[in-house]
Amino acid sequence: MYDQQVLQRLRRNRAAWDERAAREGKESPGPFMTASSRPVERLYSPADLPDLDYERDLGNPGEYPFTRGVHLTGYRGKPWTIRMFAGFGSAEETNSRYRYLLDHGETGLSVAFDLPTLMGYDTDDPHSEGEFGKCGVAISSLADMELLFQGIPVDRVTTSMTINSPAAVIWAMYIAAAEKRGIDRAQLGGTIQNDILKEYIAQNEFIFPLEPSMRLVVDTVEFGTEQLPKWNTISISGYHIREAGSTAAQELAFTLADGMEYVRWCLQRGLDVDSFAPRLSFFFNSHNDFFEEIAKFRAARRIWARWMRERFGAKDPRSWWMRFHTQTAGCTLTEQQPEVNLIRTTIQALAGVIGGTQSLHTNSWDEAIALPSEKAARLAVRVQQVILHESGVTNTIDPLGGSYFVEHLTNELEREAEDYFRRVESLGGVLPAIEAGFFQREIADASFRYQQEIDHHQRVIVGVNGCVIEEPLDIPILDMDPRGRERHLARLSRVRRERDQDRAAETLRRLEAACGDPRANTMPYLLDAVNAYCTLGEICGVLRHVFGEYRERVFV
Repeated sequence: MYDQQVLQRLRRNRAAWDERAAREGKESPGPFMTASSRPVERLYSPADLPDLDYERDLGNPGEYPFTRGVHLTGYRGKPWTIRMFAGFGSAEETNSRYRYLLDHGETGLSVAFDLPTLMGYDTDDPHSEGEFGKCGVAISSLADMELLFQGIPVDRVTTSMTINSPAAVIWAMYIAAAEKRGIDRAQLGGTIQNDILKEYIAQNEFIFPLEPSMRLVVDTVEFGTEQLPKWNTISISGYHIREAGSTAAQELAFTLADGMEYVRWCLQRGLDVDSFAPRLSFFFNSHNDFFEEIAKFRAARRIWARWMRERFGAKDPRSWWMRFHTQTAGCTLTEQQPEVNLIRTTIQALAGVIGGTQSLHTNSWDEAIALPSEKAARLAVRVQQVILHESGVTNTIDPLGGSYFVEHLTNELEREAEDYFRRVESLGGVLPAIEAGFFQREIADASFRYQQEIDHHQRVIVGVNGCVIEEPLDIPILDMDPRGRERHLARLSRVRRERDQDRAAETLRRLEAACGDPRANTMPYLLDAVNAYCTLGEICGVLRHVFGEYRERVFV
């Protein structure tokens, strides 16, 4: 903290400098803005941080409030996990891509599923027509999961799976596939996204109503806490909130509000906060504004630590940690001059690293046009490897800590997030706020403002409304194996034909009874069903029958 006389002198000096700079008239007209349309001053000084207390607000890395990082040694102790998001077509094709990525330096797997799988349908369901393998890999039964990870040491490589409504079912398949190979479930490490709240807020890949969906999430947390100590049972995601058009402050606030809601539900189940909180993880977007993104990550750690310790009474310091995965911003990729996307993702990845991420995915430069080619995926891995080995940013922890601008941004984002928390609480909490359309309207308004700035040339997007050139696209398009769907359908038919039909039917009946019993944890019944080779569609059909389906209200 600074003496008031010193602060007054600094403010006078800056005001005089500001006036002189304005007279010079050598800057662009209009205010400078962050990617989230936050005005940026010409200069920052201690006058912008009059109440900063180093020990209270920053501290050392590995110490509360973790503004500077959750690990004492940062990346000197352990580099972030290079975890590339991948999945397309059949289980065989995706397994081949995983092996390719691991051979070229990836250190953790991240599974993308196709839309029918995300919505709980088998590939031969009429709802699935035309969608096989388009945005990820198709998984209809345990047989597909076994192929997906064939030959991959899942007891040594951590796996993240981006799926939400059917998350418990897909996780059960993963556990069962590992156990069939003789791998104890307690040895499995990884993450299931399982963040259903952000689906209602932003991505809309929901199936069941809010309360039954939250019950399934808590079932996985309870089961994982007891039986899979290395597994992160929720990856609370701001990524999709940002991709839907939110600002950085909205991504920060809405993500943490969701996380706090999961904690409340787990506490209501009777779980001890320190038994499950250390295995909660987060997933953030890294957008274009370099300093704002770094400040967002720093503010997120500080807010989470404070809420976990002060609001929820967590005693274990690991319960205060915010551990997070970062992905570069898919919504910033352009079809125009797509090679420029390599530069965008490099800047975004660097922000994630300086912000202290635990794992990182860099988008491939061709993803605005097609599924990433092998060369594009390899270059995306190389971006991370250059940052890791050549840039020098891993040599010290939180290298921008103490920057007047970064600390001011960190404080501002924290203040805006706390304001959103109050607004959500005034609506009765996260679930009532979803039903009222609060989050959806806030994101839609922010997205509209951002697009207006582009349309009116208040914001330059290279290749889109600035630095434009006319050139034909010359990008190799990755074609899926045209026989992949046929093989998948043949396998699905064989699974249904060759399984023990009585056993499969009995496990589905027991699952239905468990879903109707609010005291039952559904995970053991889901494991029985997938081990009996019941399909994803059959299992989700039972859940639909018991829980019903969610119909979103239309907000104008």
